This record gives sequence, structure tokens and C-alpha cells, in this order.
Amino acid sequence: MRGNVKYCTVNSPPFALLRLSCSALSRDLDLTPLVTLEDTMTSSLKNQLYFVLLLGLSTVVAACTLMAKPRSAGVPHAVAMTSGDDPCPDTTGWFDPDEGVARDAAELIGSLAQQAVVLLGESHPSVEDHRWQLHTLAALFGRNPNMVIGFEMFPRSAQPVLDRWINGELDERTFLDEVKWGEVWGYQAKLYLPLFHFARQNRIPMLAINVNRSLVARVGNEGWSNIPAGEREGVSDPAPVSDAYRHELAHVFLMKQASDPDAIHKGLAIKEPDHQGINEILEKAAFQHFVEAQSTWDRAMAEGLAAGLRTPPATLAVGIMGSGHVAYGSGVAHQLDDLGVADVATAITISPPHGCGEIRTGVADAVFILPETTTSKPDHPLLGVHIKASDEGVLIERIVPDSVAEIAGLKQGDVILNAAGSRVNKSTELVRIIRRQAPGTWLPLKVRRAGTTIDVIAKFPPSPAASS
Repeated sequence: MRGNVKYCTVNSPPFALLRLSCSALSRDLDLTPLVTLEDTMTSSLKNQLYFVLLLGLSTVVAACTLMAKPRSAGVPHAVAMTSGDDPCPDTTGWFDPDEGVARDAAELIGSLAQQAVVLLGESHPSVEDHRWQLHTLAALFGRNPNMVIGFEMFPRSAQPVLDRWINGELDERTFLDEVKWGEVWGYQAKLYLPLFHFARQNRIPMLAINVNRSLVARVGNEGWSNIPAGEREGVSDPAPVSDAYRHELAHVFLMKQASDPDAIHKGLAIKEPDHQGINEILEKAAFQHFVEAQSTWDRAMAEGLAAGLRTPPATLAVGIMGSGHVAYGSGVAHQLDDLGVADVATAITISPPHGCGEIRTGVADAVFILPETTTSKPDHPLLGVHIKASDEGVLIERIVPDSVAEIAGLKQGDVILNAAGSRVNKSTELVRIIRRQAPGTWLPLKVRRAGTTIDVIAKFPPSPAASS
């Protein structure tokens, strides 16, 4: 483990804004869309997603400090480390993190297209990341049309819907409804629709390579060995993780234990665990379950990609997933290697000015330097409530401080009966109405409070960022 690499810090809520400062992956991960995603959840599902978010955080934190693993021979790389003080390249584009030089796009794409698997790591809400993925997919398809694309966004149970989409049987709205997009993922669909349309237009098979959140959360609570074989969604035993990766996961696990939800929502810093605390937690059963949950996630996606390669005429599987599963080969690439898939290439993005100057050797086979104007702010209003379905309508379990909901006078325990003139019986119905709201508009709500029905007006600010 490199001693000169900084730990990540978390300074704000997982359901509002999660900011990670890492030497290797110095990125801003804006998870504000998940404030709206919360609105679709029962208490149980929210707990599951919170756990899964922490696992996602763990892969990114671990990526900051893990030592590089050897890459496939098909993608050249050197052994020298790029200095953290080196200046960023003058232009955007492909960059070799090992040699510290720009890469020729045509040469690099040619090398990537010869691999069995290419993992394209993203920051989920970043518009620029998804543009980069689309352009890279198109370039790879031009070199190797015998391609399949695996998506972290979909659990295996969604595969029949993906097949119908590729066959042209579904329109966008029906597709998103049938895959339960708001429940299985929750980020804005329009970020991903260009990828889905590219696959359909070219009849490229789309693979649902993830598992249900409930399985990952259950492994985190009970442990892998306590999940009956018939309830593992077909996932085989994950390969053990490296000692370095375990230490970084221990760091994240202790941060999770030390976090106070109220302090998180107020944007207060979480105390960093010390080395003694990390060493003490390594043998705890709860921590082992945490590691097993992370490995379950990675293993499932690795299996999905490996299975895609076994489907003729596919000779290239491209994985679309979070960069934490990709960086340093500690996640999906590690599990692919255990499955016998050795020719794996990895690529991630870096956003200047705070990222590219700190690229480290082995973070990926290739890094794409994004334009400095990259932004990932949500462009839809956020109400700022934790809700669940009830017999009468949609029950508000908690109000996010300083949110549109709090300013409007909504209170914990209120039941929303009607929004914009439409009856809401399900949480997803309310979320859909909220997402249709333009910035600066008013949303009339009928609310049941203590047995009385009242009218409430939620006033969304002109800028969506102001409501987050």
C-alpha cells in the first residue's frame, strides 16, 4: 500500500451530496438525484440502498490507495509512477497513467478492441462520463462489431426486458417502467438513454449483470455463507480480496460506523479512523460480511460479462459501471481473472483541475481527461423528503433540512394524497410528478395531517441546485 496516498473524506449526506477527495480518483460524485430516489423507497429499501451506497463508496476509497495489478499484454504500460506534482495535460483526451503521456486515440482503441473485456468506469451522474462512454462504445464497435454491453444499472431479473428493448418491441417509457428504473437505479434515465439507443440501433446485446440490492444488503447483514444457494441469484463464490483491499474496506467500514446521520445531513466532517482501529476491525464478523457484500457485487458483474463472452459471436464484452468497480483492478477485473478471463482492460475518466495532476500508476490501463467545464448537477427539482407508501397515500417519514418540503411547511407524518391534481397511491407516482416539475414552478399538494386534509404549495426554486 502506498504510504503517500491520501485517504478519502466524506463531508455530506449520501442522499444529497457525497464528495470524495482522493489522490488517485480526485472526483466530485454528486449523488443529489438519490434524494429523489429516496422518495420511492420503503424504510427497508432505503436501508438496503444506504448499505449499497456505502459499498459503492468503499470501491472508490479503495481505488485511491491500492497497488496496481499487472494488466493484460494487449495494452502497453510502463512501470514508472506519475508524480502527484506533474502538471495536467494541456488538452483533453486519452492519457497513459503509467508513462504520464497522452495516448493516440486510434492506437488505444485498437488495443482495447483486442481484449476480451473492457471496463468503462463512470461517475454515475456525470453527463460528460456518459458521452465519453458512448463515443468509446462507438469506436470499439467500429473495430469489433461482435460486441456485447453489460450494465451495472440492471439486475439479472431485468434481462428479458433488455432483450425486448433490443428487439425494438418497447418504447422508452415502457422500457423504463418495465425495468423499474426508478427503483433499480434512480439516476436520470436521459443520462443513459443514448447508450441504450446505440445498443438497440446496432442490435448489440445488452446484458443485465447486477443483482438485486436486497441480496447485497442481505449478504452485508448475514454473511455470504448464510445465504442459501438457491437465494444467491445464481452468483458463485467470490474470489477472496487482497489484503490491501481489505484494509481499505476496513477504513470505509469504520467511517460508516462513526457516521451520525444528523451530522452527515448537516455537512459535518466524519472522523477519520486510525490504523489501530483498522487493524482491530479486520477480524470482526460484521466487517467480514461487509467485504463479502462488496465481493458479491463485483462477482455478479464479472459473471455477467463472462457469460456474455460465451454467447457467439461475441468476442468483446464492454462493462458500463461505476469507476470504483474498475480502478486498480481490485473489483470486477479481479473477479474476472478468477473466472479465467485474463484479457481485461480498464478505463476511467478524470476531471481537471483537481484530478489529473494526481493520476497514479496502475489506476487503469487508460484515463480519459474530461473537459474542465464538466458538471454533474441534477437538472430536475428535488422535494427533499423520505417517504413510503401507506394505506391512504404517500407517508412522509422525514424532511430533509432546508429543503423545498421544509420551506413549504410539510411535516413528518404527513400523508400526501394528491399532487398536481392527480391522486398518488404509490411513491413512484409522486416521484414521477416531481420530476416533471420545471425549475421555478409551484406544485400543489393535498395532505392529510392529524385527520385533517390541508393544501400545501411546494415552491421549487429557479435553479435545481438550490433545492438539493
